Amino acid sequence: MNANTQPEKLGVNGLGEVDEPAFSGLAERHRRELHVHCYRMLGSFEDAEDAVQETFLRAWRRRETFEGRSTLRAWLYRIATNACLDLLAKRRPKPATGGEVPWLQPYPDRLLDELPASDADQPETFAVARETIELAYLVAVQHLAPRPRAVLILRDVLGWPAKEVAQLLGDSVNSVNSALQRARAGMREHLPAERQDWTGGEEEDSGTRELVRRYTDASVATDVHGLATLLRDDVRCSMPPTPGLHVGRDAVVNSWVEDGFESLGRLRGVFTSVNRQPAVAFYLWRKRQDAYLPLTIDVLRVTGGEITEIVTFHDDRFPQLGLPERLPIDSTS
Repeated sequence: MNANTQPEKLGVNGLGEVDEPAFSGLAERHRRELHVHCYRMLGSFEDAEDAVQETFLRAWRRRETFEGRSTLRAWLYRIATNACLDLLAKRRPKPATGGEVPWLQPYPDRLLDELPASDADQPETFAVARETIELAYLVAVQHLAPRPRAVLILRDVLGWPAKEVAQLLGDSVNSVNSALQRARAGMREHLPAERQDWTGGEEEDSGTRELVRRYTDASVATDVHGLATLLRDDVRCSMPPTPGLHVGRDAVVNSWVEDGFESLGRLRGVFTSVNRQPAVAFYLWRKRQDAYLPLTIDVLRVTGGEITEIVTFHDDRFPQLGLPERLPIDSTS
């Protein structure tokens, strides 16, 4: 995002003051991409919403400082980044550890689809690249200290020049370059082996869809053995915010058995997608309500035709993801 691209002008009213409706209209154009930026910084959909609201509030209060030397988008990104750093200082006194991110929340693809298409004249629109919105990337980012995290996202994801990042953070260019090196090293440490070059999991194709279907069928049948055959040896499984990271097929399967998965009851699965990854929302039959009600959402990472990671979210994420609040009884129930 180069601040020297075409500047935007703020509308003024008859008194020579910035017109609030015009200002709000210009700022709102960037709400979704700012939300994604804050989500990368914070790892939480809800915290990102708070950060964007704070960004717009600060922008309006400081509207007279916008001189049109850079784009309004770049100016808003600067404010949003600082809002996230302030929020991290207040809410996240300790970084993520041990591969777990308790505050991690999913991001629905239907909202990612609201972002503008990539434009060679606006490199910041590449900020929704699939590999930098997947959960594995988000988890790795959350293990970085706040300022190196900001440097990494601004430099490597948004494409800001080092000089502009230095100006935003009040640092020297050398400090920014040093922080970027540390951040990249941290990402290599925390990304899965096949993600070292940000290649991500596999693009969804017929093979991936078939694997997800088999996973769904085995889950609905509470067939632990069938599920085990779909997992890679080093599969990882977590359920934020519940503590506990299980690594390896045996550990994952044992955790399911210990949790009583096989006696869970009647399930139904609904295909969806979050963070540009395949996902399945599971509903559990509740006799009292005479309906299937939300249970969990499994977000899958698929590599080489095997499931390499399962991140499970609780039923409180269903509304955010636009999923039905209940499923009626069907003819097979």
